[in-house]
Amino acid sequence: MDWIQGMQSAIDHMEAHLLEPVDFDDVAKTAGSSTFHFMRMFNMLTGFTVGEYVRNRRLTLAGQELALSDARIIDIALKYGYETHESFTKAFQRFHGISPSLAREAGTNLKSIGKLSIQVILKGEKTLNYKLIEKEAFTVVGKKTTVTNKNGENFKIIPKFIESCNENGTCEALEKQCTDDMGVMGICANFQKDYFDYYMAVTYAGDKIPAGMETLHISKLTWVVFEAIGPMPDAIQDVWKRIFSEWFPTSEYEHADGPELEVYEQGDMSKADYKSYVWIPVVKKSRSEK
Repeated sequence: MDWIQGMQSAIDHMEAHLLEPVDFDDVAKTAGSSTFHFMRMFNMLTGFTVGEYVRNRRLTLAGQELALSDARIIDIALKYGYETHESFTKAFQRFHGISPSLAREAGTNLKSIGKLSIQVILKGEKTLNYKLIEKEAFTVVGKKTTVTNKNGENFKIIPKFIESCNENGTCEALEKQCTDDMGVMGICANFQKDYFDYYMAVTYAGDKIPAGMETLHISKLTWVVFEAIGPMPDAIQDVWKRIFSEWFPTSEYEHADGPELEVYEQGDMSKADYKSYVWIPVVKKSRSEK
């Protein structure tokens, strides 16, 4: 199953089971992906988490049904996954900007999120600079936090963790432990169904683990390394989106089992020429997947 077909199959699956509880594992399996990587890729491409997309689609249909039918509000609430009139009203008002009862008045404006369709648009506006490298196994040491990926919480937790590491001296301490030129890295690893570990870390060859820190062994892998030029975090976030929307769909590679790295050069991260890098482990697609 190719990348685009897999994503579209997952969306079709969600639409077919829109009124049922979301089984994230089943959705990811339909896409031919691990749960974590599917949910991350989906968010990168659409700007929604999977949970947000399903919720917005349900509220879209609930609004249409309120406007076009005489069904009781509580029955529509239950149909679209809300156990109480109050919880439905709060969600409906956040999405549509009005109460469910007002949705029944003639001429009322409602919001709509349509079913997604995955497409690859070849823009050619700017290049995406990358290189493929093989790197021998290595060990890193750093500060770790465990992050949930439910409802996009990881996108809120990680920036706060990075900020705290900069403020409390962790990053400065890590720079003193570094044994190569990769510098301080942000590492996503140990992906599980609902969570993963995030490290602020550096390559390390010592025997004694610094107090309050942990080590992570990274196996020998083939990596695709993408260059991001511009102020943080916008430049590197833009590259992440382009990797999944432009590079993976048309490449001969797929995501391998391994951590993801963000590598930062020393310098002023707010400058227009600041460079950072995204490292993703990859393997060549099998012939049946091409």
